[in-house]
Amino acid sequence: MLKNFITVSVLLTFLISCNSKEEKKAYNHIVYQAVSNKDTAIIAINMSDKRFYGRYEISYYRVGKDSGDVRGDIKGDTLRGDFHYISNGGSWKRIPIALLKKENKLFLGSGVMSTYMNLPCFMPGIPIEYNNSKFVFEQVKE
Repeated sequence: MLKNFITVSVLLTFLISCNSKEEKKAYNHIVYQAVSNKDTAIIAINMSDKRFYGRYEISYYRVGKDSGDVRGDIKGDTLRGDFHYISNGGSWKRIPIALLKKENKLFLGSGVMSTYMNLPCFMPGIPIEYNNSKFVFEQVKE
């Protein structure tokens, strides 16, 4: 019995230590800002080669703001994930987000939204549009 417990403990310790999560220091912190008409958006994200996470806030002129967290995966020049936020001080919402990184800018994508296993996503097979982005984010010098 004791041998089994020790074996299981060693195995669990090994599995936990070999966790594939990247170290926090492998992430670069970058702040971007965009203005569309009188609406402004700020996204402060931490990016590695494969993942991103951070804060995103959209301030609508004289109306309110959406503020929350973003997270997702990076594949090539595209960041895809979700935006979990409180809308205008109301309830929590979650929507998919797609950003195209081009020329040190981030272009906010738009597409047809769907849900898969109760999680929001963009509809597979329908391209995400980046040409007419509501927000084009430029890096803020800190």
